[in-house]
Amino acid sequence: MQIIRKRAYARAGLLGNPSDGYNGKTISLIVRNFWAEVVLYEWDAVEIVLAEHDRARFRSIHDLARDVQLHGYYGGIRLVKATIKRFVDYCRQQEISLHDELFSIRYSTNIPMQVGLAGSSAIITATVRALCEFYGVEIPLAAQPTFVLSVEQDELGITAGLQDRVIQSYEGLVYMDFDRTQEQTVGGLTAYGYEPLSTDWLPPLYIAYHAALSEPTETFHNDIRGRYNRGDATIVSAMERFAGLAVQGRDAFLDRDVERLSALIDANFDTRRTIYNLPPWQVEMVETARRCGASAKFAGSGGAIVGIYRGEEMLQALQKEMTGLGCRVILPAIREEAA
Repeated sequence: MQIIRKRAYARAGLLGNPSDGYNGKTISLIVRNFWAEVVLYEWDAVEIVLAEHDRARFRSIHDLARDVQLHGYYGGIRLVKATIKRFVDYCRQQEISLHDELFSIRYSTNIPMQVGLAGSSAIITATVRALCEFYGVEIPLAAQPTFVLSVEQDELGITAGLQDRVIQSYEGLVYMDFDRTQEQTVGGLTAYGYEPLSTDWLPPLYIAYHAALSEPTETFHNDIRGRYNRGDATIVSAMERFAGLAVQGRDAFLDRDVERLSALIDANFDTRRTIYNLPPWQVEMVETARRCGASAKFAGSGGAIVGIYRGEEMLQALQKEMTGLGCRVILPAIREEAA
């Protein structure tokens, strides 16, 4: 029996986010410390096996409430189901015939939930990879992010941008230009300017995430989208500023300029703070990291931050202070051999 195993990893937005959903520019990195894995094998029916986060049996009503707070109402089963449906639609649109073999599919994940490390899109990306191998279908790399986004937006009504899906498709470190002038059609789907950056040189990066508190992406993004669509000058200007920081960040990476990158990371958060009403506990994470001497910004939309530290002493101070906030600090594994 053929058993297919595919992984997709967590990610951290380093610069420019959240402008990816507003024709902006971003730089993002893969985080191989955490992943979603999908296992698929031939079966006598199409069966989606429930995972831990899809449970329907609880010790008490308080346990149920806690589960919903951490994982939402649907867990990951809706993501797998929606991905399969979208895959069938895509193949039909591209006139790709699929064989009649059936399969059982299951997922597992160790990506911390709802802290902005892109756990949901990782499940979808891993599922797409498994389906493509099982059916012998090739979706062009540049088209894969848009396919994953369509699962979330069109099938599930989740507000999101392309950044997470691009980095999880390409992996490594990627500069992304979502300007309309970069728009192209690849494999029947829209793609933009995606430029992998060398990981031969990387600054000393850390990621910290809260072990207990979280905030769903849908909650975080909704009001900003509405204000942007109404032409709110403050929001439009901020998105342009985010995009500009990513452009400068690309240059800083090419120049291997750690100090400049650190300053840009801080500027990214400072800009975000001018337009969002941020939860105090998330702000405290950033301010605590900065008091230790590190740069800091949100890695995504929830309770995770990313930044640059300088030396072992600063890292130890960062770990100590973050532990006091109920947070864990990791050093992101970006290159495949470092995982």
